[in-house]
Parts: sequence; structure tokens; C-alpha cells
Amino acid sequence: MTLASMARKYEPRPVPRKDGQRLTTSAMIASLAAEGYDTVAAPFGHALVDLARRDDRILGLTADLAKYTDLHVFAEALPDRFYQMGMAEQLLMSAAAGLAREGFIPFATTYAVFASRRAYDFIAMAIAEENLPVKIVCALPGLTTGYGPSHQATEDLAIFRGLPNMTIVDPCDAVDIAQMVPAIAAHPGPVYSRLLRGKVPSVLTRHRPDYRFQLGKAQRIRDGKDVLVISSGFMTMRALDAAELLAKDGIDVAVLHTPTIKPLDTETILAEARAGGRLVVTAENHTVVGGLGEAVAGTLLRAGVTPSFRMIGLPDEFLEAGALPTLHDMYGISVAKVAEQIRGWL
Repeated sequence: MTLASMARKYEPRPVPRKDGQRLTTSAMIASLAAEGYDTVAAPFGHALVDLARRDDRILGLTADLAKYTDLHVFAEALPDRFYQMGMAEQLLMSAAAGLAREGFIPFATTYAVFASRRAYDFIAMAIAEENLPVKIVCALPGLTTGYGPSHQATEDLAIFRGLPNMTIVDPCDAVDIAQMVPAIAAHPGPVYSRLLRGKVPSVLTRHRPDYRFQLGKAQRIRDGKDVLVISSGFMTMRALDAAELLAKDGIDVAVLHTPTIKPLDTETILAEARAGGRLVVTAENHTVVGGLGEAVAGTLLRAGVTPSFRMIGLPDEFLEAGALPTLHDMYGISVAKVAEQIRGWL
């Protein structure tokens, strides 16, 4: 939190009203605003149940957050394979490691801040060093809650990118989440995945009907001759919506969705960046330090590919608390702000 944001904390603010009625917005919401998209309820929980019914090795563990990571769906369907570890993330990760050593494939869920900050050493020593098939699936990634720095995991990708053996996934929507579950279960090593929970938008197949999640692969969702946006997570949805806005101004924007952050699909990224002399922009729901943007920048420089390059991401600071639409506008990751930034760079 900056000095300016601390000062704003105590400023009087108008109460939004519509037709004389006060409007309220929860700081911690289940779903992101996704106007015009259908939604799917708890895609992670249902996909895990479907997989577990075909594979007896699948287990579900959580740190007192089953309801808030959609693992309650699994707990209700398969109670004998569900473990509630209480508010003890270190224990959660250690138990998952032990179960993996016995031949199981445990899915461990919590909030992203608790996995990346509180339990990191246990993940590093008990899971990653041993290359065990524990799947760590975490809600509230980046700026998906308005509860402030205690719950905003804005640096989780940077933390886990530096961890050997760890595969990292940042899914965009309900399609990505449902299809990634069997894919990461089949992966022989540990995986850290971000998670959107509750009513999750179904985005990718509206723009590309044949889309299928592939672990380790980036895929072009939209073509365009002026700008290439390389994005992950819900920022792919924002990039696609911004591209439609910019098309009204005659600006043609391509969107390359990159759900796997590590290992990065450098071959596809380089091929797209070399094509057409376009402005290359990365877009991520993460600090600009150590995430997708810097991973792409390093890839381009090491290969000697030097297009005009910009990054859209969260600033290197502790973020404010508040309603998500306000925060997304403030920090430049709303559809309107993404379009505004791209327009200004051209």
C-alpha cells in the first residue's frame, strides 16, 4: 500500500445508488464480471468428481476451505476420499506429500496466498524436491478479491516459477478448468494451478469453438494484424473483450492464450512474436515482477526477437481493498483500461 492509497483509505466516498436504492458489492466474490458469457457452476469440483470416479488414486484435501475452492462438490460425492486438514496449510501439503508417496494423486486446495506464502517451504521440501504428483489448486489468485494484501496473491506465479520441478497453470475460464483437471492429474510431477471458483464464465469456446486445453501449450484464440496480446488467466477474457472494443476503432488485435506459465510454450510465443511486425503486449492478473510478462520478455530477448513490447499487469506494491470493479479499473486490468492502454501505445 502506498502513501497515497493510505490517504485515500480515509477519504469519504459516495454511496452508489440506482433508482434510489443503495447498491452493494461484496469484496470477496465467487465470480468475475463476465458480461455476455454463460457461466458454469463449480467446474473444478465437478471435473474432479468425474475423474475420481474413473481413477481410485484421486483424493481431495483442503485447509478448511472446501466451500471456497469448490472442493465441497467432491466432499459430498466422495466423502471417503476427502480430507479436511483444518487451518494448517503446512500440514495440508505434508499430508498430500505422504499420500503421493503411497501411490495416490492428491489434489490439495486452499487460497493462493496461503500456499505461496505460508506453506512454501513445505511444498519445496516435501513435494517439489521429491517430484511428487501433488496437485495444488488455489482460489483467489491475483486481484480476484477485494480483501486487501492478506488475501490478494499478486506474486504467487513469481514465487513458484523459481521452484524446480513445479508446473504452473493459470486457467482462463470454466473450459480450461474442467479440461485441465485430467491433464494435470496425468502429469507425473507436482502442479500449482490458480483457480476461479463459483459461477465461472465459459469464454474460450465462444471465440474458438474447437479450443481444447493442452498442458504446456499456448493457443491463438483470435487473430489480428496490429497487436498481439499474450495473456493468461482471466486476462485472456479481458483481452478478447478489449479486442472487440478496439475493432470498432479499426485496431486489429490477436490474442494468444498461455494457460501454462511453466514450462512456457516458447516455440509458439516466438513464432507469433515474429509474425507481422505487431506490437506485443502481455496481460496478466499478477504483479509485473516475475510473472508471465517477464517470462515472455526473457524468451524474446534470448532468441533475439525484439518487437515493440509492453506489459499489462499489477503494480509492484500492496494493493488496496475494495469492490473488484473499482480495483480492476484502478490497477488497469478492466476491459476498458486494457483497451485504453493498447490504444495509447499505438
